[in-house]
Amino acid sequence: MLVYVWSRRNPYIRMNFFGLLNFQAPFLPWVLMGFSLLLGNSIIIDLLGIAVGHIYYFLEDVFPNQPGGKKLLLTPGFLKMVFDTPEEDPNYNPLPEDRPENQPRDQDQNQQQHPQ
Repeated sequence: MLVYVWSRRNPYIRMNFFGLLNFQAPFLPWVLMGFSLLLGNSIIIDLLGIAVGHIYYFLEDVFPNQPGGKKLLLTPGFLKMVFDTPEEDPNYNPLPEDRPENQPRDQDQNQQQHPQ
């Protein structure tokens, strides 16, 4: 699934399979499936990954850009709450060691000259 989505998002990348086969990235999932078939493995997992990758790619990248289309796959709110960075507090004053190199002297001098 991940290979399919990556290959569709990078259609102009040229690839080489064992120095024998040159192709563009969108064909990578099919080349890997063919190699799996040559090794005697079942291709059911490969086909399932391609199908799921195609559904995800369509719902995430194609459908929202169509006229009347909208984003159907939304991140659940509790995941956003857990993983998004908190908004910056405008009143936050970082410690001297956390300030960029230009700021400590200027801010410290301003505070010494104009105590609040």
